[in-house]
Amino acid sequence: MRSGAKVAVIGGAFVLVAGGIGYGAYSMLGDTGGGGGGTQSQSQSSKVKTGPPSVEEIAETSKDFFDAWAAGNASAAAVLTNNEAGAEPVLASYGEDAHIGKVKITPGPPVGTKVPYTVKATVAYEGKSKPISYASELTVVRGLTTGKALVDWEPTVVHPQLAEGATLKTGESSTPAIEAVDRNGTVLTKEKYPSLGPILDTLRQKYGETSGGSAGIETWIEPADASQPDVNLLTLSKGKPGKVQTTLDANAQAAAERAVKKFAQASVVAVKPSTGAIRAVANNPVTEFNVALQGKQAPGSTLKIMTAAMLLEKGLVTANGAAECPPDVRYYTRTIENLGRFSLPDGSTFTQSFAKSCNTAFIKLIDDVDDDSALAKEAREVFGIGLDWKTGVVTSDGSVPEEVQGEAAAQYIGQGTVQMNVLNMASITATARTGTFRQPVIVPQSLDDRELATASRSLSPSVTQQLTTMMRATAAWGTGAKAMAGVGGDKGAKTGSAEVDGQDTSNAWFTGFSNDLAAAAVVQTGGHGGDAAGPVVAEVLKAGG
Repeated sequence: MRSGAKVAVIGGAFVLVAGGIGYGAYSMLGDTGGGGGGTQSQSQSSKVKTGPPSVEEIAETSKDFFDAWAAGNASAAAVLTNNEAGAEPVLASYGEDAHIGKVKITPGPPVGTKVPYTVKATVAYEGKSKPISYASELTVVRGLTTGKALVDWEPTVVHPQLAEGATLKTGESSTPAIEAVDRNGTVLTKEKYPSLGPILDTLRQKYGETSGGSAGIETWIEPADASQPDVNLLTLSKGKPGKVQTTLDANAQAAAERAVKKFAQASVVAVKPSTGAIRAVANNPVTEFNVALQGKQAPGSTLKIMTAAMLLEKGLVTANGAAECPPDVRYYTRTIENLGRFSLPDGSTFTQSFAKSCNTAFIKLIDDVDDDSALAKEAREVFGIGLDWKTGVVTSDGSVPEEVQGEAAAQYIGQGTVQMNVLNMASITATARTGTFRQPVIVPQSLDDRELATASRSLSPSVTQQLTTMMRATAAWGTGAKAMAGVGGDKGAKTGSAEVDGQDTSNAWFTGFSNDLAAAAVVQTGGHGGDAAGPVVAEVLKAGG
């Protein structure tokens, strides 16, 4: 027991008293992991309750838990959970390590077995103090062995951002704070650009100590994985932030933030083709896992940019040459159809098949490639996919595994085992735009002299010209025309719809360029790429950068 708590036994029930204040008749209710379940007689065992907790039990259990937590009695609060051993140290660290006191918890109306609540408290450390407030929720469940109503223990009960194994702390920050600026010197903050939150935390962890700043006093979440950045919750004393230069563009970032908020799940990245500089990164919702940079999904027909480059390089097609586009085609055991089983008239060009996103025009050429693994080689050797990108933050750098037969055919149209995120697709578009892979970066290479990934070869000027011509056609009159109508400059695009097992609606993908800016977006369950992801890309391209 903590805080001088005493235990008395009255009539077979435990009464917990701390600092002379009684907290009521708390039974030793813990259900797992802490021995709190106690022992029961045979007659008691037969009276164990079952079924969901009642409304009264939910109200009583949550109130008792809140009262004990607010009073700083970690032991009393922990015993009201179904994992006393796991809950007690986390609840104790709330006051001892995070120095959070004067806690007031206000529950909202229960929703079933869930009880939402707000926490208002004060963080006090070495003569400095500040208020802290946030909202979370808990669930009341029936104890498996005791039959008692218990709080279903999760670290998020204490704070919504607290993960398993992480700890809340207050003290001198482990690294100085940073002031991240965009390419023009505009300060980038989490408040103005929410999607940058996880990125700014990572940049602080990596570059804070060398940025010229001094540590302040903060309250933060320290992750269980030491390689992950701390999450700052409150600053009691700022110290002196160091400056970190990024390649981002505030205008493009603002446009990206606006664009993704129009959908429940969307991500977008913008890259400068001539340099590889990342101009914008945005996600909705914003989570510690950065979907735009770390996600792994099939990108659908946007990958036809890479497939087309390979076919052009091998001389199997030309932009203006004829290409068959039947409603369906079979390769080994895999039958692949066009959307709605459309077809194009005989004599149609490869540009028309690309602009109208004809799947079968690409699959019919796979026999002529004479190497099922050719696309994997193209991805690595020309587009830099699968190399170790050192952008300045954690990224997943794309994957096109070597496959054979039907699985190889699926890869040609961005399905099967191909794994990409919007950073990868923006980079592929940037490479197509210039013919040369330039590894994306979010901080200049000069900041730490890290070694950037390089592809082993570039596309020829002829292939680059044909590829961009086909992308221009897609933006002018193909499947990307509607989305790109308001985008100015020299522009090109490619749409994609990626089928996902278990989803009734495809993920919408879109990638495009305008002058020296390329962008790619995905909208989960968005359907056709031009309808959902297209407007996201267009909004970012119109902002420039």
